[in-house]
Amino acid sequence: MINNSKNVQRYMFGMGAIENLKVVLNDLECSNKYVIYFIDSYFKNLDLINKLPINEMDEIFFVQTKDEPKTEFINNFRDALFKKNKQNPKAIVSIGGGCTLDTGKAVANLLTNDGDAEDYQGWDLVKNRAVYKIGVPTISGTGAEASRTCVMTNPKNGLKLGMNSDFTIYDQLILDPDLTKSVPREQYFFTGMDTYLHCIESLNGNYRNAIGDAYSHQAISLCREVFNRDDMMSDKNREKLMVASYLGGCAIANSYVGIIHPFSAGLSVVLDTHHCIGNCITMNAMEEFYPKEYIEFMQMAQKQNINIPKGIASNLDDAAYKKLYGATVIHEKPLSNALGDDYRNILTLEKVTEIFKRM
Repeated sequence: MINNSKNVQRYMFGMGAIENLKVVLNDLECSNKYVIYFIDSYFKNLDLINKLPINEMDEIFFVQTKDEPKTEFINNFRDALFKKNKQNPKAIVSIGGGCTLDTGKAVANLLTNDGDAEDYQGWDLVKNRAVYKIGVPTISGTGAEASRTCVMTNPKNGLKLGMNSDFTIYDQLILDPDLTKSVPREQYFFTGMDTYLHCIESLNGNYRNAIGDAYSHQAISLCREVFNRDDMMSDKNREKLMVASYLGGCAIANSYVGIIHPFSAGLSVVLDTHHCIGNCITMNAMEEFYPKEYIEFMQMAQKQNINIPKGIASNLDDAAYKKLYGATVIHEKPLSNALGDDYRNILTLEKVTEIFKRM
C-alpha cells in the first residue's frame, strides 16, 4: 500500500519555459517581495543570469558544485539569511543540477524549522511547511526536481542521507530543455544514468507497487530511447531525458533504491566521488546483483563512447575499506529493499570490500 503520496504541485515544460519565471513569481501572494536564488556557480558569468527577473531586494547565492551538499554548507546558507533578516522570502528559486536543487530544498526547510540540517537527515523529521520553492533543473537525471528528499553528507558521522519529507518537494517546477544544451557530454550521460539506475533498483526491490513501477518503466523506456541513439543530446532527446528525470524522481518517491546507491554513497562519503559518476563506477561491480541491467548499461555506455572509470577503490588500506563499509551498510531501507532484512549477513565487511575492489 502507498501512503498519502505527494507530488510537485505545478510544472511548466518546454523550450524557453524559463521566460515564465517572472510571471510565476508575480502571481505569488506574499507580504515580503524579495526572492532568494540558489544558482549553480557554473552560470555565474553566463547569459542565463540576464534572463532571470532579479530585483534589487533579492538575494543570490552561487552554489559551488565541486563538492556535493554538506550539512555545514546548508547551515551556513541559513545563517547568512538570518543575519540579513531575510528568512521569510516570497520564494526560493533553485537553478542548477541535483546539488543546487537539493540545496534550495534543504535551506527552505531550515528557514521554517529550528535546528540544523543534520537534525533532519532521515524520514519525516521535518515538522513545519517549508518556504515556497521553485525548481529549475539545468541537467537531467537525478530526479531531485521531483523527489521528496534533499541529499546531504555529514562528514562528522559519515552519513549521506536526505531530508525525506513531503515538505521537501518543490511547489513549482520550470522544466526547460534549452537549459541542458551546454552540459558536457560525459556529465550528461553520467547524470542521465541516475534515472535509469534508480529505476532498475526500484523494479528489482521488495517494496514495489503499481504506481512506482509505472513511473519506473516509462522513465527507463525514455532512457533507452535517448542513450541508444546516435545523438543522445539532440533537442528531442534532451526533452525526453528531462521527462525521464522527472518521472524517475516520482518513481523513487513511491519506492526505494537498491544496492547501487548505498555503495555510491560510500564512495561519496569516503572518497568525495560525485553521486552520478559514483553510481556509474559502482555499476562496474553490480553484475551479480543486476545481471541484465549491467549488460544493458555497459552497452549504452559503449554506444555513446563513454569511459566508466575503474580502479577507484581497488588499492585502499584496511581503514578506508572499513569506512566504506560503514558508509554503505548504514542505508537500511534501500539495502533491505534489495536484499531483505538480513542484508548485513550478506554484505559482510569482507563482501563489501570485495565489491569495492571490483569497481
